[in-house]
Amino acid sequence: MAKRIDIAGLTAFYGSHRAIDDITMHVEPRSVTAFIGPSGCGKSTFLRTLNRMHEVTPGGRVEGKVRLDDEDLYGPGIDPVSVRRTVGMVFQRPNPFPTMSIYDNVVAGVRLNGIRYRKPELDDIVEKNLRAANLWNEVKDRLSRPGSGLSGGQQQRLCIARATAVAPDVLLMDEPCSALDPISTLAVEDLIAQLKSQYTIVIVTHNMQQAARVSDRTAFFNLAAIGEPGKLIEVDDTQKIFSNPSVKATEDYISGRFG
Repeated sequence: MAKRIDIAGLTAFYGSHRAIDDITMHVEPRSVTAFIGPSGCGKSTFLRTLNRMHEVTPGGRVEGKVRLDDEDLYGPGIDPVSVRRTVGMVFQRPNPFPTMSIYDNVVAGVRLNGIRYRKPELDDIVEKNLRAANLWNEVKDRLSRPGSGLSGGQQQRLCIARATAVAPDVLLMDEPCSALDPISTLAVEDLIAQLKSQYTIVIVTHNMQQAARVSDRTAFFNLAAIGEPGKLIEVDDTQKIFSNPSVKATEDYISGRFG
């Protein structure tokens, strides 16, 4: 079930370095929210705080609140591993497990849940999620072959199928198309448009046209100078951000005057 994310006063650190500072915003369920901004402004760091991946980095820590509906993801007694099941992540470079078949890649996370599934149940999970990723017809006759043998675009859709197989509430995507050719990019964008009916989706992208095409809301991040923390400058409906932003820095970035 898609859930709303509420972020309040979120600051993320690498050791003593403040990477992002005092971010407050919300993410609507069953929608796509895009994070845009110049390199180094903390978009990916912020994305990783939403499923507690940031603290896996040495020295990574967070102050502030991230709530998924009514649950504080950084509350006492909350298991980070269960957070990462609820809030799935698709990375910049397709990363299927190289020694696993296409079939085993899809169910890798499912098998870690500690529930014993019968073969027909796993078969259903594989078919359902590969169909949802628009990949079933391309791979149904070679499920036992390595996932690493697929094209880059197919590998990324396989990784999306792996992420959805554990039935998360939220899907985070960190520049999911930056390593893909234009045709594969369109396939992933079409998939994002379909998946938003079931999930809350947050995507980091450097591609302004992509943000305009796939997202319902857009958040613009910036930093005052190299080494300064990234800040949220503006968040609004994507159409408004791209046609009539409230802040001049947003307009300058979108029109290509900097960044």
